Amino acid sequence: MKNGPLAVVAASVLWGTAGTAGLLVSADSVALAAARLVVGGTALALLAGSGLRRTITPSLLLAAAAVAAYQLCFFAAVSRTGVAIGTVAAIGSGPVFTGLLSWLLHRRKPDARWALATTAAVCGCAALIVGGDPAGGQVAGGQVVIGVAFALLGGLLYAFYAVTAARAISGGAASGAVMGVLFGGAALIMLPVLLLTGAEWLAEPESLIAVAYLGLGTTALSYFLYGRGLRTTPVATAATLALAEPAVAALLGVVVLREHLGLVPVAGLVLMAIGLVAVAVPDKARAGALESQP
Repeated sequence: MKNGPLAVVAASVLWGTAGTAGLLVSADSVALAAARLVVGGTALALLAGSGLRRTITPSLLLAAAAVAAYQLCFFAAVSRTGVAIGTVAAIGSGPVFTGLLSWLLHRRKPDARWALATTAAVCGCAALIVGGDPAGGQVAGGQVVIGVAFALLGGLLYAFYAVTAARAISGGAASGAVMGVLFGGAALIMLPVLLLTGAEWLAEPESLIAVAYLGLGTTALSYFLYGRGLRTTPVATAATLALAEPAVAALLGVVVLREHLGLVPVAGLVLMAIGLVAVAVPDKARAGALESQP
């Protein structure tokens, strides 16, 4: 299907709007992450249909817990650092942690180029931390450090459930069923959290619309589009196209939320982008093997 790359870009654009949409809701980050996963995870589980039960394994259930924890870390990060920094730190660190986990779990040792890209990404994170004032003087330096730490933890959690999902899919499981287990399981985990934190804020029309968008748009629809795109788009190409996510998040943070980025944080974002591109684009010797993966 010629529209495969377009579907991947569309999914990435939807992911990039999550941080901004989340900041427009009055609820705290825990309640918001819980509501998003309950809505989106339920939708993905329903889409998986009868294949859901056959796909459940202990490793995927553990990955589902990582999905839930990632959402908490993501919204906790952007609420402290701003959308641009929080999103890029979380997304930019994901490929780095994915490479490390693949090395540790599957003995796939990264090459020298990966090491250079990792160094660039780490330096970019450091620039974000020491740059200060990412939100126009409204965020304290200590909050920036905590926020970036949440973002990096989110990147590690993302890498864990991505590696686990990829292993299940390469073993013959349907990608839709795998996503249904991951996000449906995360929805079950987060439902008690939503009830305990209180859902009164959902009575506000603005909050209800935002949660519906976060759940159905930035979770269910985006992962559906991403799965469709991967049917005809090589994985290496899809990883590069997914760089639209932090770009959209940064643009919305500056234009919609009036976030201000100084020269040092901007340099950090650029450095992280360079590292992310270097990680995402494979060399010619590995291109065939990577593009054959689901």
